[in-house]
Amino acid sequence: MHLGVDSFVSSVTDPTDGRVIAPEERMSHLLEEIALADQVGLYSFGIGEHHRSEYYDSAPSIILAAAAARTENIRLGSAVKVLSADDPVRVFQEFATLDLISKGRIDLVVGRGSFTESFPLFGLDLADYDSLFAEKLDLLLQIRDNVEVTWSGRHRPALNRQGIYPRPLQDPLPIWVGVGGTPESFARAGLLGLPLMIAIIGGEPRQFAPLVDLYRRAGAQAGHPPEQLKVGLHVFGFVAETTAAAADTIYPGWNEMFTKISRERGFARPSRQQFDATSGPNGAFFMGDPKTVADKILRVDEQLGGVDRLSLQMTNPRLAHTDLLRGIELLGTEVAPLVTGK
Repeated sequence: MHLGVDSFVSSVTDPTDGRVIAPEERMSHLLEEIALADQVGLYSFGIGEHHRSEYYDSAPSIILAAAAARTENIRLGSAVKVLSADDPVRVFQEFATLDLISKGRIDLVVGRGSFTESFPLFGLDLADYDSLFAEKLDLLLQIRDNVEVTWSGRHRPALNRQGIYPRPLQDPLPIWVGVGGTPESFARAGLLGLPLMIAIIGGEPRQFAPLVDLYRRAGAQAGHPPEQLKVGLHVFGFVAETTAAAADTIYPGWNEMFTKISRERGFARPSRQQFDATSGPNGAFFMGDPKTVADKILRVDEQLGGVDRLSLQMTNPRLAHTDLLRGIELLGTEVAPLVTGK
């Protein structure tokens, strides 16, 4: 199993002095975090995509280009690229260019996104939520597999033997499908033979076992070899010297994030009791000291029948930069060896 970090590049209020970190300083911190992840041997670092005031990741490919220029080994990718709201031609061109800059270290994870701000922003109809993604994924895969593309659909002008350049260093460019909990999404990824990235933000990870099995069965029935049907997990978490320290460091920002989301979506206000339960042995959050986090990763790996990649999403609006650096260091130097045995 490979371990990595994902970030939504949230705005941050420094918990030590209440100062709001300026956007340019936050970007500088982010690139330092990615460089450290590379130095401590983590496998990957992903950047999300949001179009909200509390995040700075609306243009992930630009951030990834800056990261590619100052790293050597770590794989870089989207977490996830909101394909429904973009043009597959431009998405492919941007990530093929990134692949050249990074010398073949790019993964393109595409999905529909859990927020909907991009739909009105780009003049899209939310009623087309699923058809937009299905059609654009089809076009993206055709572009990946063919230099010249002839294609037509509902949501984009047709292409007639159009050459699409540049081509990436990796052949083919790795394209993963990011999913939540919809069975149709798992089955579609399996039928297409694409690796799967599951966003687990609530409940218990073991509850995804039937959906992972559905994905693998759909892939097998479509004739795809088992080694092609990779499973990755995008999970919320944090590593500190002790489990209590990890929870206490992360909780204030978690409470701020989920209070806002709950207010927007009409959910009950989150509580510390809910946070602690979700951070427990069977919960969705991978939180604790290195051994606690490693044990949970290995347990979930077994529950889901084998996980190829796991990325800790450490975005938090009240997490000090020094604490995040330490969490990344512990993930690479102490958690990863316990998980991989290396």
